[in-house]
Amino acid sequence: MKKTLTIILLTIMAGFSARADEGMWLPSLIAQRIADMQEKGFKLDAEDIYSINQASLKDAVVLFGRGCTGELISPEGLLLTNHHCGYSQIQQHSSVENDYLRDGFWAMNREEELPNKGLSVSFLERMEDVTDRILKGYEPGMSEDERVAAVKANSKALIDEVIKEGKGLRATVEALYYGNQYFLFLYRQYDDVRLVGAPPSSIGKFGGDTDNWMWPRHTGDFSMFRIYADKDNNPAPYSKDNVPYKPKKYFRISTAGVQEGDFTFIYGFPGRTREYIHSEGVRYIEEIGDPHKIHLRTLRLDIMSKYQSQSQKVRIQYSSKHADVANAWKKWQGEVKGIRKMKTVQTKQEFEAAFDKWATDGEFDGVIAKIYGLYKELEPYQFAAEYYSETVRAIEIANFASSLYATYKVNKETGEVTFDQKKAADLVEAFYKDWYLPIDKECFAALMTEFDKNIPAEFKCEYFTKQIKKYGSAEKWAEALFNKSIFADQAKVEKFLKAQKSFAKSRKTLLDDPATEFAAEFAKWYASDIYPATSRINQELQLAYRDYMRGQMVYCRTQRVPKVFYPDANLTLRVAYGHIKGYQPADATYYLPSSTIKGIMEKDNPEIFDYNIPQRLRDIYAEKDYGNWTDSTGEVPVCFIATNHTTGGNSGSPVINADGDLIGLNFDRVWEGTMSDIVFDPEICRNISLDVRYVLFIIDKVADADHLIAEMTLVN
Repeated sequence: MKKTLTIILLTIMAGFSARADEGMWLPSLIAQRIADMQEKGFKLDAEDIYSINQASLKDAVVLFGRGCTGELISPEGLLLTNHHCGYSQIQQHSSVENDYLRDGFWAMNREEELPNKGLSVSFLERMEDVTDRILKGYEPGMSEDERVAAVKANSKALIDEVIKEGKGLRATVEALYYGNQYFLFLYRQYDDVRLVGAPPSSIGKFGGDTDNWMWPRHTGDFSMFRIYADKDNNPAPYSKDNVPYKPKKYFRISTAGVQEGDFTFIYGFPGRTREYIHSEGVRYIEEIGDPHKIHLRTLRLDIMSKYQSQSQKVRIQYSSKHADVANAWKKWQGEVKGIRKMKTVQTKQEFEAAFDKWATDGEFDGVIAKIYGLYKELEPYQFAAEYYSETVRAIEIANFASSLYATYKVNKETGEVTFDQKKAADLVEAFYKDWYLPIDKECFAALMTEFDKNIPAEFKCEYFTKQIKKYGSAEKWAEALFNKSIFADQAKVEKFLKAQKSFAKSRKTLLDDPATEFAAEFAKWYASDIYPATSRINQELQLAYRDYMRGQMVYCRTQRVPKVFYPDANLTLRVAYGHIKGYQPADATYYLPSSTIKGIMEKDNPEIFDYNIPQRLRDIYAEKDYGNWTDSTGEVPVCFIATNHTTGGNSGSPVINADGDLIGLNFDRVWEGTMSDIVFDPEICRNISLDVRYVLFIIDKVADADHLIAEMTLVN
């Protein structure tokens, strides 16, 4: 199977390599694309991008936290990523007295760098095709459950084997092309990562949710961290004795600037794409899934914004939460618009009809109809699952109650109940620091009202139906729950945990609390009524898609259909390349590919929080004291757009020029092109990046932290 798939892929790549700038390519296979990259202007070779025999660009790129990318920019472990990627760490260190979100933070020496709980970065050591080993023991005719069991067992054995190779290693085995291929990814993880610098949010988040996903953009979306290691450069837990990590490779920084048409190359960890999804899956997203999720998040955002505008403390508490909710909310809006504009459902239906006609009486006969039928069966369960996620799982007090209850453990043999006091104390501290009861209570009422309105009676949780009947409305239910629950009062929770004499009785008390009951009853409903169906149907879909994926490759190869295949993103290291280019989103409108500080001043408005820049920046602009960080027009460049294929997870990814030097940080996509997770349009899909010269300008002129620039290697 592996050899067959590889032959098909190589044939398709060779035949249709001229296709625009679409694609997220595996670095270990980049030799298959290097000729096209070089034809478009790239000056290095495949070994410079990915090598396990020598230092390469991959060794300067990290998976930052759980879903972003970062890059090394100095021999002292200095790391650059987006402001929004480091936002939660900046927020954790912020208080009313030290508001680093508002004022920014800059460590003027190593002693001032701030350690972060739970933050790690991972370097990819190597990736390799392990399809044969992972499918060892599987034979045609076996059930899907037997196949899954074989894959799971073989993956575990392989992972256990490779992580013994050195300190700090972790590994994953990932399915590509719906399980037609499997790759091993071996990482080295560093857990001592310290905050070095971040501009104020009025720079790092300039434009806020209004400008999010939009172009032109003027957001200084960057933050800086440093990786620490033990004296032997190995991963180690935080310690004052740790020293800055010495990287195998770090990026030189180009100050030469960018021009339209320049080659660009992105190296990062894209999160999730679905380029090969069936038309019925797209129809659900366009007509049902996204519109409902947009509406639910609009309700939450309006409630948060109302209270944030009334209190600086609440603004800080909910800044990260608001950003998290708003990000997908706005993306989904652009996604729906793009899907409709490109007539994606219709286009896919036409492809499927041609494929189905070709597949008659062959290996892939009936796969289109099978997938269609499975989506129809899945739809009501998928809708209920998404509503559960966007409503029940959005109630903060219930999530906290469930987490605190889980700190009690029951020995299955003896029945003895134990309690993790430290974990409980940490949960209490973390939750109440960033929780505001009126927001959570109002969200509860609004979301449960929508649940009642939109979930069909046959899919509703029995507990939910009883509570609504008991109280008459979601508003009255919210009033009762928040009044009765011990979790609504931090002092009561702390007193309860300190005064408990019997862990068994205390555990029972928490279980009977209305907030815990709410979380538990809905969880039982989801586990018994929703998840089994979605799991079963999705497993059948996975099996059908495995055939359809392989079928698409054979069809396109034999029928000479111009389609390039690359694996969907799954938060593994990928290469995407393209060039600097503007775009035309509408008739008589053309967007240039670069923005400058002039645009910041045009948007500056002290009356609007998201557009109120620091006075220091106004003064610098008035004096034109730009230092060495200007473009050919004498202005400071801020952002640029290019045709690179990116998605979530690419945030913070290095944008590299033809010489392999850093020219920017990827941080967003244009709103009109957010459908690129499903369908890529080279005419409209653009990634948005922060020009590295603006980063240097802020560090130098706004932060007065040129000691950081002294660590870097600048080239012109």
